[in-house]
Amino acid sequence: MKRTYAISTAILLAATACGGGEPAEEASGAAAAPAAAPAPVAATDDLQTPDWFVYDEATNMVTLNIVAGATADLNYWNFNGYTNGAVTVVVPVGATVHINFSNEDAMGMAHSIGVAAFSSSPPAMLDLTPVFEGAISQNPASPTESTTPGETESLMFTAGQAGEYSLACYVPGHAVSGMWIGFTVSDSGEAGVRGTL
Repeated sequence: MKRTYAISTAILLAATACGGGEPAEEASGAAAAPAAAPAPVAATDDLQTPDWFVYDEATNMVTLNIVAGATADLNYWNFNGYTNGAVTVVVPVGATVHINFSNEDAMGMAHSIGVAAFSSSPPAMLDLTPVFEGAISQNPASPTESTTPGETESLMFTAGQAGEYSLACYVPGHAVSGMWIGFTVSDSGEAGVRGTL
């Protein structure tokens, strides 16, 4: 068995040495076509409107479809796949914000969502009083009674004061582990999402 392995390895090495490099130019002397440039990544300062963000300017209403555990990132402790403030939701001051919150955590963990007063480096324990009245899901700090996998919840509130905040999971340990994204209330009327989507 060991001899077969050694012979196979020798053949593989010989084949690599004889032709494992870059493709040769064609006989006509034409150079190979250059590789296509990768698609540009969106600038982090540009506002974008992903499919989970809808703004109705006529009614000044923002609808956010936020999924906890949307991807396996951070062991499913994420919002739409984002963690650690990687993106920031921007809404105009005075906007009515409607959050459709669902939990798809494949590991079976309950999560919550609410507008918290921090904009970076979450505290170990979050104040259970949200920045705006109604801007928090039910039983937000309970690891068993907040929104469990397969459940959905709807929040509606008015973003009444401009400032830098966050959307965070209030279950102890989740936000400080990275389960939060930025939430900015803009007095310039901006609406969208900042960050690399």
